[in-house]
Amino acid sequence: MLNKNLIDLEALSVTQIDKLIRKARKIMQSPADYRHACDGKILATLFYEPSTRTQMSFQTAMLKLGGRTIGFDNPMNSSVAKGESLKDTVSVISGYADIIAMRHPIEGTAMAASLYSQVPLINCGDGGHLHPTQTLTDIVTLSCEKGRLDHMKIGVCGDLLNGRTVHSLIKTLAKYEGNSFVLISTKKLGVPLYIIDILEKNGCPYEISHNLAEAITDLDVLYMTRIQRERFLSEAEYEAQKYVFVLDREKLDRAREDMIILHPLPRVNEITVDIDDDPRALYFKQAQYGMFGRMALILLLLQDEDFMIKERETELSEHCCDNPKCITQSEPYLPHLSYRKLGMQMCGFCDKRIN
Repeated sequence: MLNKNLIDLEALSVTQIDKLIRKARKIMQSPADYRHACDGKILATLFYEPSTRTQMSFQTAMLKLGGRTIGFDNPMNSSVAKGESLKDTVSVISGYADIIAMRHPIEGTAMAASLYSQVPLINCGDGGHLHPTQTLTDIVTLSCEKGRLDHMKIGVCGDLLNGRTVHSLIKTLAKYEGNSFVLISTKKLGVPLYIIDILEKNGCPYEISHNLAEAITDLDVLYMTRIQRERFLSEAEYEAQKYVFVLDREKLDRAREDMIILHPLPRVNEITVDIDDDPRALYFKQAQYGMFGRMALILLLLQDEDFMIKERETELSEHCCDNPKCITQSEPYLPHLSYRKLGMQMCGFCDKRIN
């Protein structure tokens, strides 16, 4: 089945990703041509957890296209504080807006919300699961700065277990020929097994490293991420991990001159500020590219009848997902959706294996 919901960038074909990038570059080249492209349209931003770049980027994107925005950035200022279900919130808001951008701290929420939305819904991050529009930001940046999305050696560093930006980026770049990855993390914060499965399925070489200084020497791209305090169960666990990987001048001096540094932001302590003036540091410019990528996405979802997204085939299951971070744990009315992958049954919302 085809729809207009962007839950996971993996659902897009390489052809569609390339179309998105081309549209973004056209907007960059001639932004005045798009000032009235979304006249009369309304974007609802439903942000159940804090955000600076993603929320403001979407709001600015819609305003630059001539549209308007509604929404909330604190669920306690909405009927959610009164106990309203996700289903009811989305059912109501999708009657007000033409498109929804939603962020939520619980895994699988975007998929759940899409079941009840009457308009296109964009996943702006669901817990530690996925963040497809950050990946859109990343690939627009890579396309513009590197001139390609293939034949690169990409180092990803930091919290690879809970880092939804990392998961989405790896899944997308694994589609392109000749890419390889260096997965740099502590043993406790390594990527989930389903990401390893995707790399192996795509025949994408990867190596695991616990040493940034050693791994940085031959990379085309270094993708730094923060150790996310909000994903840890205790402050002690966070404190034990937060300073393990820090990109400083000494380490950067070991890197190639044409390597670029990306970061989804916010930065906490994982890149020292003296790196900011290095021409390889592109994370602030990356945020600007993201706005153009989101403008392109809004236009394609609202105006391009051929830009349809393939929905993953799921089935009703008798099994319940036991992932404590899954949306099914807090919204019990949701159908028990699952799909088969590599001979295993996976949750249709959070992508975790169902035992």
